[in-house]
Amino acid sequence: MSRCATVALIGRPNAGKSTLSNAILGAHLSIVTPKPQTTRKRVLGIFTDDDTQLIFVDTPGILKPRYKLQHAMLGYVHESVDESDILCVVVDVVKAAERGTIDDPLIDTLLAKRQGTPTILVLNKMDALRDKQQALVLIEQARLSGRYTKAIAISASEKKYVDDLVSMLKEYAPEGPFVYDADELSTLPQRFFVAELIREAVFTLFREEVPYATDVTIVEFEERSEGKWYIAADIIVERDTQKAILIGAKGAALKTIGERARAAIEEHLEHPVYLELYVKVRSDWRNDRSQLAGLGY
Repeated sequence: MSRCATVALIGRPNAGKSTLSNAILGAHLSIVTPKPQTTRKRVLGIFTDDDTQLIFVDTPGILKPRYKLQHAMLGYVHESVDESDILCVVVDVVKAAERGTIDDPLIDTLLAKRQGTPTILVLNKMDALRDKQQALVLIEQARLSGRYTKAIAISASEKKYVDDLVSMLKEYAPEGPFVYDADELSTLPQRFFVAELIREAVFTLFREEVPYATDVTIVEFEERSEGKWYIAADIIVERDTQKAILIGAKGAALKTIGERARAAIEEHLEHPVYLELYVKVRSDWRNDRSQLAGLGY
């Protein structure tokens, strides 16, 4: 009998949820940068083997929202928790060891909504933890807390014990037919991934507030029968000063964004593309409900 489950990957910003999702799926579906709050929307990825399908939902980091965009991001987390068969709480093991506890009021409040749901604590970034014994203390805390079904220590970036985590999740997947075809990796459109890869380039190349004030909209995506596919995208910012930074002197910064993004897009699509980027100002879009809706939040 086949098994199928939806697995929500939840946790604080920069805990490594997206890195873990990519490691499990063997594909760069979720963008990854050293900066927190890189993930803004739910990213669905599908893992399928002979008898089990796990539908992973990578979610934005859990935080106290300061503006309407973050409220929307937190809404995606709540929806994912409500709709999933298994909860996978990804925790930065180094930060947890420094605190001396796995307790986290924001995460614990979420878990209280779904008592009885199989919940796995994933202590991530073990490669960065000097005293590995500290992880055992945290795993024992998880057992005693009663909030977690099981706990495991891994390194998503080095893909250590990721297969063990997948085997653990398969144990808790309920019996049922596959929801998606076995060769399907995601249901999200290519436009979504292209926009995310452009945003990843911005997050990687710029510092401070500029990446967080940026979003990307795909204006045109033309799969031509011959030659390069054509993609036009708007990079949205909040202020003219941010626009000037992204464009740079004589357009140098925007050219660098385009070069980096194009390389990633071509690798993802497995096809050469001609990428045109434009920078547009939409004042205070992160706090404007109608503008957020227009951007898909």
